[in-house]
Amino acid sequence: MTSRLRWWSAGTVLLIVIAGVVIRQAVTDAPATPRALTSRSAGPVTASPSAGGPGVPASAPAPSARPRSCADAALAGLSLTERAGQVLMIGTPVDRPGDLTGVVARHHLGGVFLAGRSTRSAAALRGDLTALQRRAATPLLIALDQEGGSVQTLKGRDFPVIPSAQRLGAGPPAKLRAAVRDTAQRLAGIGVTVNLAPVADTVPAKLGEGNPPIGGFHRQYGSDPDAVAADIATVVSASQGADVLTILKHFPGLGRVRANTDTAVRVVDDTTTVDDPYLKPFVAGMGAGSAGVMISSATYPKIDGSSIAAFSRPIVTGLLREKLGYTGLVMSDDLGAADSASALPAGQRAVRFVAAGGDLALTIRPEDAAPMAASLIAAAGDSPSFSARLGDAARHVLQAKERAGLLRC
Repeated sequence: MTSRLRWWSAGTVLLIVIAGVVIRQAVTDAPATPRALTSRSAGPVTASPSAGGPGVPASAPAPSARPRSCADAALAGLSLTERAGQVLMIGTPVDRPGDLTGVVARHHLGGVFLAGRSTRSAAALRGDLTALQRRAATPLLIALDQEGGSVQTLKGRDFPVIPSAQRLGAGPPAKLRAAVRDTAQRLAGIGVTVNLAPVADTVPAKLGEGNPPIGGFHRQYGSDPDAVAADIATVVSASQGADVLTILKHFPGLGRVRANTDTAVRVVDDTTTVDDPYLKPFVAGMGAGSAGVMISSATYPKIDGSSIAAFSRPIVTGLLREKLGYTGLVMSDDLGAADSASALPAGQRAVRFVAAGGDLALTIRPEDAAPMAASLIAAAGDSPSFSARLGDAARHVLQAKERAGLLRC
């Protein structure tokens, strides 16, 4: 479970081959497409080093040969301070997004996360989000959690109740596709550009609700990673086809942990490896073109036991970027209120995440914006290599904005 669940409920509670069918890419935008990936039905996940990826020729030109994009042009015009702001997504109450107006302008934020729950009308929400966008020099990614089931930020007349992922995963693909498309259309209608979904974690049947963050809330699409992979590809295609970007979470998986990263300082997955079959849903989502991947705050000793995944270069860069070939947006789970990230000062959490290879640091606490921005700027001033990494992170954020239709050249 992410920290956003606790915000809401403070008072209550893997190209992939599946049975010989190739999961095809739904979005062929190179910046968010992994290299070709192959797997046996229940075997390890591997990457092909020579292929260019689904929809991308192996002979595709090197990045330096690509035409200048809107994102490249936008990045060239940003100062160090502005680049630091672009890699931050800061939370604000969904019913009071205007509260963050000053922070957006002061720190040049890359995104805003709408936290909590609301039953307000689509018209009212649209008005607030339009006003917030007007105050941003660079358009904002506006995100929320609209998974369904227990995790649904918006409800009411304009936002019907969405079945849980577990329930949708047990039904026909057509129903899943229709539900996701309807949700995305409603979100796009009010100015939301990113849904922090789908959950690509697989929860073993024998564990079920004994997995507090996912199984306990029925957020998983099932207990078989091949079947979950097919559902994730469907969700990504349906949502992004309706103009709302998706974020696969929580890489490399939270389905086998027995504690909650929100409320436990150390949450450990002793099972997941770099070629684990449970990575298949994430690779399927990447193959379908998901704009983003969210990194969990658990620890994975069989990959890197020295730090949580969000601060782990072997996981973010080594596994996700290099082995799996993902080139899209990489964002963190909450680095603000989550106990699993609490060992470091807020500013250093953002620095560690970006240094590991991450792009967009999320915190649900508005007060984290200033120390995170300041620490990123200081680290970039002290280290040319970190400054280059910060620029690369900002570029990924801007590329996501370009995909969302927010940038104009």
